[in-house]
Amino acid sequence: MKDKIKIFLDSDLLEKYLIGSTTEQENLQVERYIAMYPEVRKTYDELQENLEAFAKMHAIKTPEGLKERILARIKSENVGRKRFLRYAIAASVATILFAGASYFFWSENQMLQQENAIVNSKIESLEADMREGLEDVRNQFIVLNNPQTKKVDIKGNKKAKELKAVAYVNPVKKLSYINVSKLPNLPENQCFQMWAEVDGKMINLGVIEEAAEADKLLALPYADKAMGYITIEPKGGNKTPTVENIVANISY
Repeated sequence: MKDKIKIFLDSDLLEKYLIGSTTEQENLQVERYIAMYPEVRKTYDELQENLEAFAKMHAIKTPEGLKERILARIKSENVGRKRFLRYAIAASVATILFAGASYFFWSENQMLQQENAIVNSKIESLEADMREGLEDVRNQFIVLNNPQTKKVDIKGNKKAKELKAVAYVNPVKKLSYINVSKLPNLPENQCFQMWAEVDGKMINLGVIEEAAEADKLLALPYADKAMGYITIEPKGGNKTPTVENIVANISY
């Protein structure tokens, strides 16, 4: 038995175990010998004390202020991380805000473009209406003041004896107008409507307002041997003239 213990102690297993360079199997063997044999335990304790003494003798003194510098560096790195995190968060927020602002301005720009298109369309429509109105006024002036204009008096038939109108026809300028100066009263569910027959086609010229002013001229489509009609229709007008309700014929 003593030979076995001597062989173990003569090996360097205890020293290697103390510095942590043994294998797992060697660890099991050393720990078993320490637990089983007092001589091995005593030698292990002595080696451990010697190792601690050696470590203390050759220990390197910690430089002055090293602890403070390490703590300061750790604190600085933490501050840097926090600053970086704040910058990262700020950058993310700025990116989100920029994206939101970009979308907002893009959306506003789209709306402005749409509104601008609507405004331009309305302006163009108003300009077209103004040009059409000015053209109509110019034509009325020509018709009323041109010596070649023919004046045709129009009277209603027995269904509308009080109806009075005047047609103005200028074959040179190819312009025709009518002025309905008087209309008889009709029931609330009826109205007067004007038509023009041009080249075999019946054209709806719209409802004649009962309160039409005496000096208001309504344009008539001009054509050679054209005919005009005034009919009584249901309130709001009709798509086709009611032949049996014709109350005036207009030859121009």
